[in-house]
Amino acid sequence: MLIGIIGKTNVGKSTFFSAATLVDVEMANRPFTTIKPNRGVAQVRTHCACKVLGIEHSGCIDGVRFIPVELLDVAGLVPDAHLGRGLGNKFLDDLRQADVFVHVVDASGSTDAEGRFVGEGARDPLEDIKFLEIEIQEWLKSILSRDWVRVCKLAEQSGAENINAIHEKLSGLGFSKRSLEVALEETGLAKKKLSTWNDQDMTAFSIALRQAKPFVVAANKADLPNSSANIERMEKEVNAPVIPVIAEAELALKRAARRGLISYTPGDSKFEITSKNIPPQLASALSRLSDLLEKFGGTGVQQTLEAAIFTAYQGIVVYPVEDMNAFSDKNGNVLPDAIIMKSGSTPVDLARMIHSDMAKGYLYSIDAKTKQRVASDYLLKDGDVIKIVFS
Repeated sequence: MLIGIIGKTNVGKSTFFSAATLVDVEMANRPFTTIKPNRGVAQVRTHCACKVLGIEHSGCIDGVRFIPVELLDVAGLVPDAHLGRGLGNKFLDDLRQADVFVHVVDASGSTDAEGRFVGEGARDPLEDIKFLEIEIQEWLKSILSRDWVRVCKLAEQSGAENINAIHEKLSGLGFSKRSLEVALEETGLAKKKLSTWNDQDMTAFSIALRQAKPFVVAANKADLPNSSANIERMEKEVNAPVIPVIAEAELALKRAARRGLISYTPGDSKFEITSKNIPPQLASALSRLSDLLEKFGGTGVQQTLEAAIFTAYQGIVVYPVEDMNAFSDKNGNVLPDAIIMKSGSTPVDLARMIHSDMAKGYLYSIDAKTKQRVASDYLLKDGDVIKIVFS
């Protein structure tokens, strides 16, 4: 899984990234602090299948499984980024393979469209969401329309259906064939001859493509005075999960935990001080953090990652095993892997996720819980434990 951290410049994207991954990156209150993309690994939580199976293993903590996901923090957007302004083209190209986006927004409205500080409440965060959606759809449109005449000629010469021609054209953007089919159906373009598509058709299809890339909004700086009212409006008007976030608080808590000063599990609404030698100034800071956690029920960083995977992306967790009686791999490791799949995936998709050769030689699968074979088009469910048989 790859989560793309997106947003305009200077809204706290890199702070969110560092808070989620503990990868140290440059952070500053100025535009374009991030130039090269930063990569790191975070974790999302889910209920482990071991509880349902009545078994114990070392891969979870009290029945909670932590699954690694990759995060990509890219340079911030400015208006007309799709035309190459700022670092726009690089920003957008870096996001080609992201499965889901986390759009970090300055909920306090303190930075203008260019990322310059203009004072709290001076900017409507909803405008930032709208402008980013437009930039992504225009970028998709520019890629789609590039060499369009040649694409049309090749499709007509080969007799290829629209879906196959477009799938080949957009193969580098990470869209599944099914998502392209849905976009064609929604726009009524599935049967329309490619050479007759006009600019409106291109725009409509690009909007449908943009919507095929799910996202959540990380309403950062949620603790500032103007943020609460802005978050309420975003929750009503944005067609995506909106999570109040205090990225700086999460980063401070994780750094304190790394130093052994506190015991803190990401996503929790409280922490425990474990050190007896904390200076008064640090103790005061920890007290403020404790108050924030109590007020907001957490910093929102972990909740955002999990909303991105399990709500926006509609992810499910599947456990592949080799020994369906011991629920283990060939070395006896119980439930060794937890794989995030998109809802609607099949055992063949799972085989392909594990290894391309497994998918090529796929024979059948067995539900390890029931010991029954499942069809190749069986729709996997969250918590399924699956043995794949292949040649």
